[in-house]
Amino acid sequence: MENMYLFMLIAITVLAVADIVVGVSNDAINFLNSAIGSKAISMRTIMIVASLGIFIGAVYSSGLMEVARKGIFVPGMFSFHEIMLIFMAVMITDILLLDFFNTLGLPTSTTVSIVFNLLGAAVVTALIKIGHSDQYTLSDLGSFINTAKAIEIISGILLSVVIAFSVGAIVQWISRLVFTFHYENKIKNLGAIFGGLALTAILYFIFMKGLKGTPYYKDLKGYVEGNEVYIISIGFVLFTLLSYAFQKITKKSILLIVIAVGTFGLALAFSGNDLVNFIGVPMAAYHSYEAWIASGTEASGFMMDVLDKKMPAEPFLLFIAGGIMVVTLWFSKKAKTVAETEISLSRQGETHEKFEPNALSRSVVKGTSWLSNACSSILPKATQERIDRSFHKPENNLTKAQSIDAPAFDMIRASVNLMVAGVLIAIATSMKLPLSTTYVTFMVAMGTSLADRAWGSESAVYRVAGVLNVIGGWFGTAFGAFTAAGIVVFLINWEPQVITPILLIVTVFLLYRNYKAHQKNSKKIVEADSLSTSEESSSVQGVIYESAKNISSVVNRGNRIYTNAIKGLAKQDLSSLKKNKKQVSKLSDEVDSLRDNIFYFIKNLDESSVEASNFYINILGYLQDMTQSLEYISNTSHKHINNNHKKLKFSQVKELKEVDDALEVLFVDIKSAFDSRSFEEIEIILNKRKETFDIVTSKIVKQVARTRTEESSPKNTTLYFSLLLETKDLLTATMNLLEEYHNAHDGSVEPAKITPES
Repeated sequence: MENMYLFMLIAITVLAVADIVVGVSNDAINFLNSAIGSKAISMRTIMIVASLGIFIGAVYSSGLMEVARKGIFVPGMFSFHEIMLIFMAVMITDILLLDFFNTLGLPTSTTVSIVFNLLGAAVVTALIKIGHSDQYTLSDLGSFINTAKAIEIISGILLSVVIAFSVGAIVQWISRLVFTFHYENKIKNLGAIFGGLALTAILYFIFMKGLKGTPYYKDLKGYVEGNEVYIISIGFVLFTLLSYAFQKITKKSILLIVIAVGTFGLALAFSGNDLVNFIGVPMAAYHSYEAWIASGTEASGFMMDVLDKKMPAEPFLLFIAGGIMVVTLWFSKKAKTVAETEISLSRQGETHEKFEPNALSRSVVKGTSWLSNACSSILPKATQERIDRSFHKPENNLTKAQSIDAPAFDMIRASVNLMVAGVLIAIATSMKLPLSTTYVTFMVAMGTSLADRAWGSESAVYRVAGVLNVIGGWFGTAFGAFTAAGIVVFLINWEPQVITPILLIVTVFLLYRNYKAHQKNSKKIVEADSLSTSEESSSVQGVIYESAKNISSVVNRGNRIYTNAIKGLAKQDLSSLKKNKKQVSKLSDEVDSLRDNIFYFIKNLDESSVEASNFYINILGYLQDMTQSLEYISNTSHKHINNNHKKLKFSQVKELKEVDDALEVLFVDIKSAFDSRSFEEIEIILNKRKETFDIVTSKIVKQVARTRTEESSPKNTTLYFSLLLETKDLLTATMNLLEEYHNAHDGSVEPAKITPES
């Protein structure tokens, strides 16, 4: 039996290492988002600064290790056997839950995960114990749980959401009111004061308040307590002078230093607050095992009062954990996926919105707009105009793709994000509260985004939907962690020696499967025939040549989609038709993306080349008509087979194949003309249009005759006519596109000038 607990301890330790990797992939990237989003400093510099912060912050965790031992449950009410089962269940559940959120690319909280894992496992274990005991009843459940501390922790986490959002919004609004979006000149004059204030706030709260959570505070206590005002005042003066000197000497903005120091400070605060989430349980398990071995009593009879005592910190283990966190930060690909979510939701400009609007997000936006208008009507018009001038953004005509490559927000917002988040987390750490760094950094970023008017009428419903999705995921984390940990600990209790190895194997399998799935999804393979926006040319001739690649791509992919639909119908291959639906849906999305860029395309045109916009808009309209026809053909074919309807007759399949062959010849000729930019060949193709249309028409006539004499399936008849009629629409859209191209090309090529002979 002793070997079983040793095996559990080893398994918990290994899981802790994996948990650090998984947890950091989700949590740690949060303190990099502001620096990454602003692109103020290089990625390499960001990573080096953050790595130093993590290493130094590792020592801050010692004061929070009590949470895993006695913060959630009363250890004296559980035996060593029960405690080890709780810890085992917590580690298995925690790693799977966090990895699930990483795979989805959603930020969640390692703090909430570990707290509710401990709570769920402890509650179920207590219920099992009550069920097998004559001494306890269900009313004694509260004796097993540290209710007061648990409520304090949970309420602190939930309260942090509101506080972080509100404080972030207020500080950002004031900062923007002072510096505006055209802050370059103002930062030269007021930058020293802003730098002094920001650096004082970051360094004071992180180093001075944060020190209260470490065993080293007692050596500094006499110097710090009672002298806070002097420390803050001297720090502000000193940092203001240093900020002024930095700007004068280097001719660079002090915001660079604020962002670098803020990233360091937030990394340090993160490490100090969150490291306990990864190694608190295994360290408590190690101390429990050590105490049990020394006691020499039965595992089920050794009560864990020892965990109520303050245990010594393990600096060596803390630094090892810090090292693993740093390595993960540098190499984790899932961390980058999580980062994309927060940056896209806080981006000042256009982006590919990741979330779809819903009824709740629309209601929130409408309510907020009404409230904003009501508040505006109260303010004097002059004051309102003064505020609006501060929030007037610089004009830019970047396309959506160019906007995504540009900084997501400016250095003012990045500085506020880091300053506010760092201060809030450091305050919680000094109070020994395991505050969720994810919640704080995310909600601060959302608050500053709202204050900065990044959620305009064009993007508000999408961004709010994204925030609501993330917050919903946080509540899902709590409920999922509590439930899953309870189920796992129940299963382990059933037969620990058998169930524990099985659950560990399942955990390894699920982690590997999620890793492979994320690896596959994250490979952004740019296909040779993917569509691209026309961003450079502003003349008709230039747009004609740039658009040729997109025409060739749509025709080539449309040819494949049509052929696959006919083949899938003939063979009744549901898997092939399902895959075809995905392909046509992807093509349709790419065409829609091109249409989204029409605004920027027209904005970038020269005054003399406005007619290029008419050509481009018409081409996109015909491309959309083509993809809609292909989508209908693909979906109808899939629906017919999926509903298990009667298969097409041999004669029908044969005729559809003949239509497919005719389209194949047509599409190959079109692709060849556009690939070689031989637009003169378009006229030859247009002259043959009647032949292709006649083939489709003849098949319709034959089906009419069959329906009157031998056809017995209404579903087959409907399908067959639908395919042929939609094929005619596809041909019509294709020919209209070719005609538009032919006319535009002829009109854009100037005839050679004839000079009179002398």
